[in-house]
Amino acid sequence: MTGQNAVDDVPARNDPCLSGQAVEMPSSPAALVVRVRHALVQAGFHLVGEDDSRTPGLRVSEVSEGALVGWTASDGFAALASDQSGATSDGIRVVVQAAVAGLLVQLGHTVTEPTRGMGSLLVLAVEPEPTRQ
Repeated sequence: MTGQNAVDDVPARNDPCLSGQAVEMPSSPAALVVRVRHALVQAGFHLVGEDDSRTPGLRVSEVSEGALVGWTASDGFAALASDQSGATSDGIRVVVQAAVAGLLVQLGHTVTEPTRGMGSLLVLAVEPEPTRQ
């Protein structure tokens, strides 16, 4: 992966996961990272390389449990938040996390906070529950 919203980093634009069709979620962390990156790009989020912790934006990296999604605010964004009465960078981080988690849960992913924290989200690489008829 190049880490820069590259077309070759994501599946085709007619991804059934984004069309509302029922799909089987990938169980390997590598496949999950590709699907999560694709969903976030399609939703308009700016992604940065997973090894670049200083550049502002969302990063998606592979971990043994699945995909780790982290966010770094720009200096300008952090300054804007500090200028607003009652606004904190932690509050803004919560809003970004809620938006990302909401999108991924809506697409059928299991999202939680990792035990090592740091304001990230963990998208679990789990097999979907079988549907009962």
